[in-house]
Amino acid sequence: MSVDFVLLGGIEARVDGVPVDLGHVRQRSVLAGLLVDANAPVPTARLVDRVWGDRPPQRAHATLYSYVSRLRGALAAATQDVRITRRTGAYVLTVDPSAVDVHRFRDLVARARTAGEDRAATLFAQALALWRGDAFGDLDVPWFNALRASWHRERHAAELDLTDVRLRLGRHAELLAELPARTERHPLDERLAGQLMLALYRGGRRADALAHYQHLQRRLSAELGAEPGPELRRLHQRILTTDPALSLRPAPAPSAHRSPHPVPRQLPSPPGPFVGRTREIAALDRTLHAGDAPGATVVISTIGGIGGIGGIGKTWLALHWAHHNAAAFPDGQLYADLRGFSPAGDPASASEVLQNFLHALGLASTEIPADLPGRAAVYRSLVADRRMLIVLDDARDAEQVLPLLPGSPSCTVLITSRRRLAGLVTAYGARPLALDVVSEAEARDMLVRRLGAERVAREPQAVAALLGSCAGLPLAISVVAARASTHPGFPLAALAEELRDRSARLDALGTDDPVADLRAVLSSSYDALDAATARVFGLMGQAPGPDISLAAASALTALPVPRVRSHLRGLEEAHLVQETRPGRYRMHDLVRLYAAERAAQDQPGDALDSALRGLADFYAATAHDGDRLLSPQRTPFGTDLPDVTPGAHPLGTVETALSWFEDEHLCLLDTHRCAMARGHYPQAWQLAWSLDTFHWRQGNLDDRTAMLRATLAAGDSMGDRAQRALAHRLLGRAHAAQGRHEEALADLHVALTLFEEAGDPAGRAQTHLNLALAWEKHGDDRQALAHALKNLRVRRTLHSPPREAEALNAVGWYHARLGHHERSRRYCEEALALCRRHRFREGEAFTLDSLGYLAHRTGAHALALAHYGRALALRRELGDAFEEADTLAKMGDVCHALGRPAEAREAWEQARSRYLAQRRLGQAAEVEGKLARSGPPD
Repeated sequence: MSVDFVLLGGIEARVDGVPVDLGHVRQRSVLAGLLVDANAPVPTARLVDRVWGDRPPQRAHATLYSYVSRLRGALAAATQDVRITRRTGAYVLTVDPSAVDVHRFRDLVARARTAGEDRAATLFAQALALWRGDAFGDLDVPWFNALRASWHRERHAAELDLTDVRLRLGRHAELLAELPARTERHPLDERLAGQLMLALYRGGRRADALAHYQHLQRRLSAELGAEPGPELRRLHQRILTTDPALSLRPAPAPSAHRSPHPVPRQLPSPPGPFVGRTREIAALDRTLHAGDAPGATVVISTIGGIGGIGGIGKTWLALHWAHHNAAAFPDGQLYADLRGFSPAGDPASASEVLQNFLHALGLASTEIPADLPGRAAVYRSLVADRRMLIVLDDARDAEQVLPLLPGSPSCTVLITSRRRLAGLVTAYGARPLALDVVSEAEARDMLVRRLGAERVAREPQAVAALLGSCAGLPLAISVVAARASTHPGFPLAALAEELRDRSARLDALGTDDPVADLRAVLSSSYDALDAATARVFGLMGQAPGPDISLAAASALTALPVPRVRSHLRGLEEAHLVQETRPGRYRMHDLVRLYAAERAAQDQPGDALDSALRGLADFYAATAHDGDRLLSPQRTPFGTDLPDVTPGAHPLGTVETALSWFEDEHLCLLDTHRCAMARGHYPQAWQLAWSLDTFHWRQGNLDDRTAMLRATLAAGDSMGDRAQRALAHRLLGRAHAAQGRHEEALADLHVALTLFEEAGDPAGRAQTHLNLALAWEKHGDDRQALAHALKNLRVRRTLHSPPREAEALNAVGWYHARLGHHERSRRYCEEALALCRRHRFREGEAFTLDSLGYLAHRTGAHALALAHYGRALALRRELGDAFEEADTLAKMGDVCHALGRPAEAREAWEQARSRYLAQRRLGQAAEVEGKLARSGPPD
């Protein structure tokens, strides 16, 4: 049974040629969004964005879940070869990539670009035959529209590559039947124009070839104010002079039988022992061995955010592979250090490099043309049909490299660069190979090679600290190893201690060699930035958190989003930042240190403080608005703050708010710490308040407590008594949830006193509710009920139905725990009616949980399960993972009482998983005991 998925001309699935009913267009778009990243997790928020763009439905996650369920059913009924599984916060579609036409297309194109001519023509034709129309059909969503345009560019590039192959095979006559129509569709494509000109010339239509050039020249001038590029101008000149080299030549004899030429061996020694990089070596090997001849160009760059610093091991990898495979290039190896980012001198000119290459290929100085085009033409002629390896190290940009590319498919070119050289990839078919930092195991192996296994094994803690400071950067590891090896008697712990100080880490990783000194290597990339981009780079280094969103970067830099995006693209091109996913940027640890250092040197202190205050304002404002969405019934933070704060990132829905808090959580925690350290106390307090609901629902009690405690330490910054009372109340509730009874009572009684002094009855009532929780956790339900009744008496006078419902439920809950079942039911049913009347979903979930508990205690297990089921659905809609765990545990108890062991076990296992994730170890152990007593699963 074979399955095929179509994305290149609609969205379809077929099993043994029979179409599968995939449902309506939105459901099919969910499938397409997963197939694009087949076998990789697609985060739920990202999938929602792909399917709905900026117009998601109110319950997007629930709707998405239903679509995925239907797709599972449709696919499972047709084939067992495809699975859609749920992982934490993501979905994964598991399938053989060759079953998806776009992945099959890319595989065929990649193989074609490394194959011999005849085989390449066949593979390209097979790849292009997979296209049946526009990618994704007429689906009109921003993400799919952008991807469609990108894939169509890939298709066009493959068509151009196939045309080149057919021209080399002498099939110009058949091309003349199709190229004119293609040039009509792409009238300004100079590569396509050149192909048509060459086909016309070889078909005996020299005048038509020249006429087409003049037509294109006029059109470029009229529409773009530009002239044809150098490659097309050279082709025009060669056609004008009837260059015999343009005519087809017979296929060359094998390299071993040609007349002897100088065989250059220019590879320098590889820099030190090589460790790891297994995946990258395999990728380079595939480039060499996939076709009949090497014939590929590979750009060895880096994962964004680390490459701009150098020292990631690009040259190390290129030279290691080149030496290991030198025998595959019997006609020689050329090498040039292009000095693109060298602190020791200016970048090498292409003319200078070509002069050295031509000398190595046997030309005397008098035979070398003076101009760059002449040198490039002679160079291409000399390497034509020769099996050679050309290594171009440390390229600055594509313009520097283009004249150095051979015209013959028999040559392999390795280019290393801190930039991605995307122009070479898209226009010339170069294959990108991105390096990341080395793994922990590889980093340790590097140290062992330099220092010996015995010394490394002797100080495991120091070694771990050293490698942690180097953050996987080969250059940093080499510097550390060199320093340690020059003092074999010194303990490694001494060097680890030196590196532990972040402010001095770049000094500790310095050397006297500007090429190997980490700060000097970073400076060479920094100095290439314009002033505005350099400012953004420095501020990024100062920003708290492990990464930053585009909107936050806009707030940090006080620049509009389009302008800051432009600067970030420049930094990404320089590999000084990495866009880890759409709209989020990250720096390598050592880049961040350098960026922060430069910001401190180059920007006034008040400007830095203003930037960080602006970022804290943005986070505090957006967090406040997010909390208002998560808990609209909560007492507002301040009477002067609206529900939507000016300057905040727009959120709009509960789902969006939850996703924002999840994405920004570490940044928010770090921003709070930074704000406290800099004395930005109002922003710190607003952040602590705004994160409280999210922390509670996620069961993130440690961060919640730490944040509130730190904020209270700056008590004088709180302003009025009511704010200090609120902080003490929130901290007391956090202590209560963690079972810290004495600390909870202390903070809650301080809060009660301050609320009384401030004349705030609502604050006093809520404190009594929190005291009830504290006494419940301490095991005294009578004391808890007393405080719950005090809360209710005040709430009945304040005309706030949601809070009155909350108070009614609390009284009903404690009556249930004390065995007062009828009184409990009356209070809870009154609470439930109020919650539903005023659409207080959080209160409804708590009240249903209370009614479930009451039904279970009175033997109405089926009713209990129904109440708990509705409560669980609400908890999940609200993103309340903390209470969800408790509800699941109770559902397990009810299922066990109903004699449904499998369902009980499933609920308990889910509860245990959530308790462990929330570090609620006591509850996890209690559930574990129930699982053990229930016996093994069926």
